[in-house]
Amino acid sequence: MSRKHRAVVREVLPDPVFQDVVVAKFVNILMTGGNKSKAEKVFYGAMEYIEKKKGEEPLKVFKKCLSNLKPAVEVRSRRIGGATYQIPVEVRPARRQSLALRWLKEYSSGRSGKSMVEKLGEEIIEASENRGSSIKKKEDVYKMAEANKAFSHLNW
Repeated sequence: MSRKHRAVVREVLPDPVFQDVVVAKFVNILMTGGNKSKAEKVFYGAMEYIEKKKGEEPLKVFKKCLSNLKPAVEVRSRRIGGATYQIPVEVRPARRQSLALRWLKEYSSGRSGKSMVEKLGEEIIEASENRGSSIKKKEDVYKMAEANKAFSHLNW
């Protein structure tokens, strides 16, 4: 992290199918080894899977999933007088989104299933219904913040 300047936020172009910047960011997060076309196939395949399984508009299901996943608070470590405290801190909107996207990728790839398309589709469906491993991660973060609420006065 630079001490002189703030990091420059780069513009991300919207994806070609849904014309949505958030979808483009998620495809970039899904991408491994520079294979963007493979990441797009996985994401759009998952969207088709969602439409077939739920019968709803897949982009709305994806947006609902993200809104359910975005955390409001998290804990940050702060060293004070030789002791390290976990201090609950409110999360910035950009970080909320990036955490939600990262958790969605991490916990969908960790699922047991046939293909990444089905794993991602199932995780998106479950997160939109407020269940699943990624939602559990968000709840764990909330529990940690709640448990350390006593240290919130040490916030900087």
